[in-house]
Amino acid sequence: MRFVFVLLCCLAGAAHAEPASTKPHKAYLTLIIDDLGQNLPRDRRVLALPGPVTTAIMPDTPHATEFAREAHRAGKIVILHMPMDPATGPYAWHPELPIEELEKRLNAAFKMVPYTAGINNHMGSRMTAQPVAMAWLMGELQRRHKFFVDSRTSAQTVAAQQAQKIDLASVSRDVFLDDERTEAAISTQLQTAISLARKQGSAVMIGHPYPQTLAVLERELPRLKAQGIEWIDIKQMISVRSNRAMAGHGKDGVYR
Repeated sequence: MRFVFVLLCCLAGAAHAEPASTKPHKAYLTLIIDDLGQNLPRDRRVLALPGPVTTAIMPDTPHATEFAREAHRAGKIVILHMPMDPATGPYAWHPELPIEELEKRLNAAFKMVPYTAGINNHMGSRMTAQPVAMAWLMGELQRRHKFFVDSRTSAQTVAAQQAQKIDLASVSRDVFLDDERTEAAISTQLQTAISLARKQGSAVMIGHPYPQTLAVLERELPRLKAQGIEWIDIKQMISVRSNRAMAGHGKDGVYR
């Protein structure tokens, strides 16, 4: 009889327990700010943002090296914002360039931007669609122990796909914050990212150091925690996603 009584108590407790499915899911956000290195007073506002912003610094800017050092001292993750076709300039990658020249330009860019943990592409709609060059890049980043962020400036990108093939630490951008440079539009994009994070568990945002973008971020980022959103750095996001593609980037975790 004692066994029956204990069993009934256990069943009663189970009946009143919260179903596992009602527990809130984690919602993670990561923020990358591109195009840094051009204007120190402006870019320093990025360092003052209240969380783990990733600083993506362009090699062909007047303050690239200096700002990379400042960001590193401030405890921010630094990545190389690598110019790729249709971008131009001495570091830019173009489809017609041989691998030897791509390597030369990559080495020069890394030299201009110290303390880099990884790279993402600046522009690159043509270049990231080149399988051979992207496969070489991912192998080179693996050799250098650096990660890759696919900015996904084109639906034809194969960059993340090539990274996934060799299990290179990588993530893909979900939301551009400021294609339209108004505070209203940027606020809407931020809410889109928050909603996506709640839906799929995480979202990677990319913005730029425009005054409108920084004004929205300075106002809204401190409110994330109260909304149940956890702001994590890019390395943590790579761990959270475990190199799997989100639904917008592929199928069953595989990039298409």
